[in-house]
Amino acid sequence: MVSIHVVEGRRLLNKFIGFPYKLYKNDSNYVPELRISQREILNKKKNPFFQHSEAEYFIAINDKGDVVGRIAAITNAKYIEHWNENYGFFGFFECIDDQNVANALFNNAFNWIKSKGVDGVYGPMNPSTNDQCGTLIDGFNTPPYIMMIHNKPYYQTLFDNYGLSKKMDLFCYHLFRKQVPEKMLVLANKIEERLSTRDIIIRKVNFSDLKNETKKLRYIYNKAWEKNWGFIPMTEDEFTKLVKELKMVTTPDLVYIVEEKGDPIAFVACLPNLNEVTIKIRNGRLLPFNLFRLIGFKKRVKSARVLTLGLIENYRKTGIDACLYAKCFEGAKKLGYDEAEASWILENNLMMNRALQNVGGKVYKKYRIYQHKIK
Repeated sequence: MVSIHVVEGRRLLNKFIGFPYKLYKNDSNYVPELRISQREILNKKKNPFFQHSEAEYFIAINDKGDVVGRIAAITNAKYIEHWNENYGFFGFFECIDDQNVANALFNNAFNWIKSKGVDGVYGPMNPSTNDQCGTLIDGFNTPPYIMMIHNKPYYQTLFDNYGLSKKMDLFCYHLFRKQVPEKMLVLANKIEERLSTRDIIIRKVNFSDLKNETKKLRYIYNKAWEKNWGFIPMTEDEFTKLVKELKMVTTPDLVYIVEEKGDPIAFVACLPNLNEVTIKIRNGRLLPFNLFRLIGFKKRVKSARVLTLGLIENYRKTGIDACLYAKCFEGAKKLGYDEAEASWILENNLMMNRALQNVGGKVYKKYRIYQHKIK
């Protein structure tokens, strides 16, 4: 028998956060989330996401008192406002290989969402498309890159058997620095020279003036992706929090912005792959000893993730994307990084998929977003 409990209070929240460390104890490709970051994401008083959205967390406990599953039910006013679609989300799903436990989690989460007047759900979202999302369905043989998910292969079966259906697949491309065509880098330099004659300048983001830079980056972010499926505009507080967190992880050699006569039109952000380090922190705790593992990690890792590359619509097909990828490759070479992941890319984003294929990228992991109509 299994019982479902609403997560209330520190004790149950600790169980909710702690369950994955037990579930993936023997999975060498699982990269444990840092507990401190999980607490910040789930904190409804501190995470700016909850200024406009709601969530309820559930855990499944068996008759022995052990946690055997968890899920979050999520509403998102910004999504509904942007798309005029009355859908919510589910996320933070983890479960043993038991269909009855999964069904109980889904039933409770979806009933809560229904009580909020929502017609259907997409997921997994942790807690939105601006965060970790999707269920890994292909590519289980390697660890995930920073801010990406690794889950149990049987999750797809649990989702399918419950009646969830595919909404969208997300692609991850593997890139090797040595395989990047030299002619692509030469072409990118020529394109950048041509763009400069139009007063279009590519430069590093100024980390010393992050307040003004953040405004420009958020403008591009909310403009460049506004028509992509699942996009949710980020508020000023949300984006500011994100930039501050990413600043601690990345370096100016991996973040570039494009401006035309001072107006922001595109940017790219890459992250050193911190997962190469945190995969060794199996319990997710930084204290008392694991904090030292993070010192100087940027110089020790050998890979990076292309987190985001966005161009405002009128500037697509100008070659700016090729220039930004070239900048990332130059930065990776300077830092000694040998490979990278570009993720995630919507399966229907033909332009971005083609651009990554042109620089030698190969799809090596796939994630799936599911949908479910609530009756």
